[in-house]
Amino acid sequence: MGKKTIIPFGPQHPVLPEPVHIDLVVEDETVVEAIPSIGFIHRGLEKLVEKRDYTQMVYVIERICGICSFGHGWGAAASIEGAMGVKIPERAEYLRTILHELSRLHSHLLWLGLLADAFGFESLFMHCWRIRETILDILEKATGGRVIFSICKVGGLRKDIDNEELKEIASKLESIRAEVKEITDVFIEDDSVKNRMCGVGVLSKEDAMELCAVGPVARGSGVVQDLRMTDNHGVYGELGFEPVIEEAGDCYARCKVRIGEVFQSIDLIVKAVEKIPDGPVDVPVKGNVEGEHMVRLEQPRGEAYYYAKGAGTKFLKRMRVRTPTNMNIPALVKILQGCDLADVPMMVLTIDPCISCTER
Repeated sequence: MGKKTIIPFGPQHPVLPEPVHIDLVVEDETVVEAIPSIGFIHRGLEKLVEKRDYTQMVYVIERICGICSFGHGWGAAASIEGAMGVKIPERAEYLRTILHELSRLHSHLLWLGLLADAFGFESLFMHCWRIRETILDILEKATGGRVIFSICKVGGLRKDIDNEELKEIASKLESIRAEVKEITDVFIEDDSVKNRMCGVGVLSKEDAMELCAVGPVARGSGVVQDLRMTDNHGVYGELGFEPVIEEAGDCYARCKVRIGEVFQSIDLIVKAVEKIPDGPVDVPVKGNVEGEHMVRLEQPRGEAYYYAKGAGTKFLKRMRVRTPTNMNIPALVKILQGCDLADVPMMVLTIDPCISCTER
């Protein structure tokens, strides 16, 4: 047996763009144990309920993460709406669903680019991000922002998106579908890419369920789990939604799930544009929050949990958020055990970590 050595991985790393810190116990070139540490960039956003009223907290929670910002704003608003008994208009539900799927598109395309960069495929990285720019342009035109949108509010949305613009969005997405397929086919079919990912970082279905993995990490291991299947949020039930599932549980399977979800998001947006009803996008909201409510959303990285509690004042007593990366860290520790040291950056990326989300 070789000598065991502890190698600190992160919080700065030339390949991994997230400030994650893991102590890797290695024997020769094999990782025998991974010990994660969190807390390097903790910002205390949940503590701000003491200084920001419940309408302002929607925009505070939105800033937990730039990539998942719309979903965080939606989750915060929906949890407060539930506590206040506010029902938003159907058009607002459709628009929230459309914007959420656009966010999923730009998140998955960003991730695919980072994965390509992790195994040294620089041209593929640039092509993924080039297409992502089209999605960001759509979001900027629709909301006014490219990263933080601030369009969600308690009671609905701050502004409408007219039907002509929605049709234009659907048309643009259809026009880039072939381009997206050309790029994603490289991830699926290129031998050099498959050699790096197939059979690497295997997480069994049993381990995924036992460790409470969520999102593409769980679905890549055959766990049929996607909150968009429920009526908890949005109008997915009216769009014929079915989750993307892969059985192998390795890095390649997790990649294929996200690629499948890219095309699925395009389909969902096109269907939503066809079905969206006319009407208002918000309702008047008066009074203060009294009581508590919990909402779960399927963020691009997986299940996110939002909890709001009020006591009849304009300030919430508690706003709690639990994010997907927080839930996927135990699965990451599991798949790192026994891997080659050279595969660590790629395997960390396959859970799509967001440390800003984790350290709220």
